Order: sequence, then C-alpha cells, then structure tokens
Amino acid sequence: MSESKSTSWESVGKWYQQSVGEEGHYYHQHVVIPGALKLLALNENSNLLDVACGQGILARSLPKSASYLGIDVSPSLIKEAKRISKNPKHEYLLLNATQPLKLDKKFSHAAILLALQNIEKGDAVLKNVSSVLEKNGKLLIVLNHPCFRIPRQSSWQVDQSKKLQYRRIDSYGSELQVPIQAHPSKGENSASTWTFHHPLSTYTQWLADAGFHIVLMEEWYSNKVSTGGAAKMENRSRKEIPLFLAILATAATR
Repeated sequence: MSESKSTSWESVGKWYQQSVGEEGHYYHQHVVIPGALKLLALNENSNLLDVACGQGILARSLPKSASYLGIDVSPSLIKEAKRISKNPKHEYLLLNATQPLKLDKKFSHAAILLALQNIEKGDAVLKNVSSVLEKNGKLLIVLNHPCFRIPRQSSWQVDQSKKLQYRRIDSYGSELQVPIQAHPSKGENSASTWTFHHPLSTYTQWLADAGFHIVLMEEWYSNKVSTGGAAKMENRSRKEIPLFLAILATAATR
C-alpha cells in the first residue's frame, strides 16, 4: 500500500453517529460488547484504554468503578463521547493511535473494537498500544472476520440444488484497501473513509512484532433468526460462518 490514506472517520462522523447511536448497533449490543466484556474480565482495579473509541460505546457498558480512557482521531466523535459521558472516571482524548502515545500512565487493559481494520497503519497502532500497557496487560482486538468478511471480495450465495446458503470468497491472501461510502446512492459525492483487508497471518505477525503473546481467539456468530421460506438455510449459514474474530493477547513481560 504505497499511498497513505486518511482513515479518520471525521468525514463520516455524522453518518456513523446516526447509524450506531449511543448504545451501538444490533451486533454491538448483542454480540460484540457482551463478548468483549467476558474476555476483558475487568474489575474495580482495571484501567482500560479504548483505541478508536468513537463516541464511547464500550465505555457505557463497563463496570462503573473501572477507569477508562477513550482515544480517537475524529474531533466530532470525541466531542460526542464527552457530551454523553456521565462517569467521572472516564476520559476522552483526541489522539492518533498510529503516532506515539504520550500518556502519563500505564493501562491494565486495552481494546480495539471493530476499528483496526479501518486504520491503514495497524502495525504502528499495536506497537504504540504495547508501549502503554502494564506488564502482562491484556489487549482485545475485535475484527470483522478477515477470513469471511472481505470488502467487495466476499458475499452470500445460494446453491439451489442443495438448498444451501454459503459464503463465497473471491480474494483472501491479498492486502486490500477499499473505500467506504456513507451514502452509496450519492456516488462520488458521498463522504467516505477507508477499510483495509489483511489475512489473519498479518495480524498475528503484527502482534508478535509488537511484543504480544496471543492467549486465545474466538469466532463470534450472528444470533439473529430468520423466518419464512429461506429460514432453514439462512439460520444454518449463520451457525456455520462467523461474523467477527476476537483476539486476546498479553503484553510480553518487559
């Protein structure tokens, strides 16, 4: 990827806020946030760094006693997060996580939820997060599953002869950068940002290079249920093809 892309969501901030609201979209509420809280296992002594926090969706589901710092490169999203926030132990800063993080404290936990795939220099982000974690601090990354949800290169298809819905993958091993339009119907006039596809091995290499040890990976599935004539095959495919990949890692003892 030779040309650097602006990956701030400032240009689509209004659209994003309207799309996910204060509590997040359906999968935030029913899959991502519950799964993240289970893996993070926060307690009253925890101190969490939320990277690319948006308007602070994760913050509003945390134990009230946990300390929290959310950082994002979008001024409007940070402004909204501060407006909504009611917890005095929560802070928000306008910071670019691809640049060295000059913070005055270390963190026991860090989270990057549904965001690393939208940052061009993901390897730099992981190295910067590693630098502000305590010894053996936990990092949780949640991604749109990089094996099954590849922008413009994956889709649902139906095999009528078998009455099966399946996932078609047209490209996986190549690194990709794909524009995201907030309003596709407006074409070139739509505000847009970028998303980046990497194979799973790229993420694991980035983590190793940043000094992390992978503890576990979980694949999270849709809990929606279809009705109607196609319900059987749609419900089966939901149980077979995960939507999200969660990676839990610890900062190596330094």
